[in-house]
Amino acid sequence: MGRLETKVAVITGSGAGLGAEAAKLFAQEGCAVVVNDVNAEAGQQVVGEIQKAGGKAVFIPGDVRSTSEVEALYAAARKAFGKVNVLYNNAGISPGDDDGVVNTSDDIWDLVLDINVKGVARCCRAGIPYLREAGGGSIINVASFVATLGAATPQIAYTASKGAVLSMTREIAIIHARERIRANALSPGPVRTALLEKFLSTEEKRQRRLVHIPMGRFGEAREIAQAALFLASDESSFVTGADFRVDGGITAAYVTPEGPPR
Repeated sequence: MGRLETKVAVITGSGAGLGAEAAKLFAQEGCAVVVNDVNAEAGQQVVGEIQKAGGKAVFIPGDVRSTSEVEALYAAARKAFGKVNVLYNNAGISPGDDDGVVNTSDDIWDLVLDINVKGVARCCRAGIPYLREAGGGSIINVASFVATLGAATPQIAYTASKGAVLSMTREIAIIHARERIRANALSPGPVRTALLEKFLSTEEKRQRRLVHIPMGRFGEAREIAQAALFLASDESSFVTGADFRVDGGITAAYVTPEGPPR
């Protein structure tokens, strides 16, 4: 028996990166996975990899900016697998022209908040009725370490959006706790993904970021997926309203420019 045997998870933004890694790991643990992304080709590829490995998965397209598409996503998930147990709200963006507060335009603010904050809210609004129908379930909303610690690289809209996800998740957890619905924020630290590499284009930039991480390395996508697996599973049955930081200690300690003490 896998750790997610008999469960059905809907993972938004799972055509690549952290979402794709989680989709594959969840499937390995017996979960039926609904892969969702705006990139149909990428999403279908993830589904193909899962099915080739013997797992259960379907691809359902949809944009979290659209209420109708989000509602259709969860309806299609239930039709495909009979129920929904896990909402993994992973879809998010960090555009290159998201800068400091002085230089970031209204258009960028609107785009980032629409996807990173309202997109999560839309998924919860549409998905929670299916969790109720299933007798409870787990909501995992992807925040970030920058919800707690200011980002070294200016990305004001992204940082604000992740703070909003964190506070929103706490309220969802409180409101729905008696319905056996758990809601937790997953806050990754710097992880080796295409999103991070966008900011770390040179070795000098990489080292400037690494010096602030007590463990002295970036996280791996698999490590974030493993944390999400715990939150999705019954092993976390008494965990709700938490900010689950998987960040190599970056939010736990003050680190000088010379690095942590040895």
